[in-house]
Amino acid sequence: MKRSLLAFAVLAGMAGAAAAQSTVTLYGRLNLSVERQTVGAASSNWTMQNNSSRFGLRGSEDLGGGLKAGFGLEAGFNPANGGATTPFWGRQSEVNLSGAFGTVRLGNFLSEAYFATADYVSLHNHDTGRSSDALYAYIGRNTGKVAWRSPSFGGSTIEAAVTEGGTANRTMELAWNYSAGPLQLGAGYEDNSPTNQRAKQFAVRGLYELGALTFGGYVQRDTDGYGVGLGNRTTVRLAGMYAMGPGEFHLNVGRAGKYSNGVNGGIGDSATQYTLGYNYKLSKRTKVYGFVTKVADSGRSYGDFRSFALGLRHNF
Repeated sequence: MKRSLLAFAVLAGMAGAAAAQSTVTLYGRLNLSVERQTVGAASSNWTMQNNSSRFGLRGSEDLGGGLKAGFGLEAGFNPANGGATTPFWGRQSEVNLSGAFGTVRLGNFLSEAYFATADYVSLHNHDTGRSSDALYAYIGRNTGKVAWRSPSFGGSTIEAAVTEGGTANRTMELAWNYSAGPLQLGAGYEDNSPTNQRAKQFAVRGLYELGALTFGGYVQRDTDGYGVGLGNRTTVRLAGMYAMGPGEFHLNVGRAGKYSNGVNGGIGDSATQYTLGYNYKLSKRTKVYGFVTKVADSGRSYGDFRSFALGLRHNF
């Protein structure tokens, strides 16, 4: 009996040590707004808008010797009806290995070039829903990716990624992020190379925190980002936030120039987008918000759209 109890205690201790080396976290976001939306000359309609609600799992295991194995799984869903908005784990499904060499990632995940630029300056609602950036040219593919993220050096990190080829378009990505106190900088490059089109984009971003005021923006130059043969175009977005206690006042304006081969009043023409918003933090995880957003499109590339919204967002 004593030997059995001793063996059980040893096994329990080993299991406890193994469990201490592994972590799994459930997380997510529910974000819904009620909006009065108008598209073009159509009449306005009230709608409940899902703003990229999602849930996911992430975890890591300490392998010893400075190595860690990890994973990330994330799925999109609509809280208004409980339905999926992406394939299961369609937002992210990756496995990774990290150490002194940085992090190697394999699987399906969003572009770090996008996160380093357009997403970073979308302050009021994390670039989600109908107030999201309608002008940024997202070139990359998310699936079948191999990526490497460097360790931090001098406040900088670099990430490079490539997708599998075969019958699918092959995408190459580069991203750089830099942080020095109140100053954050970033840059991103994507090159998508199918047989009949070579779409590519390069963007730089800056953001500065000056007390209660945060301001910044990005500049992007893309080729054929919205269609074959459109040529080149420059997009600029400026964003600002002023915090007053639990409240935040937000303003951002984006301007996409005409593509070099665009048609006046048609595909590839210029467009402007602006958003004025207010967020109020009820807690660290929950906020209510309202905004007015409008896309003024002189052509047919982005859509002529406007919306007034009141929303509630909760993170867990």
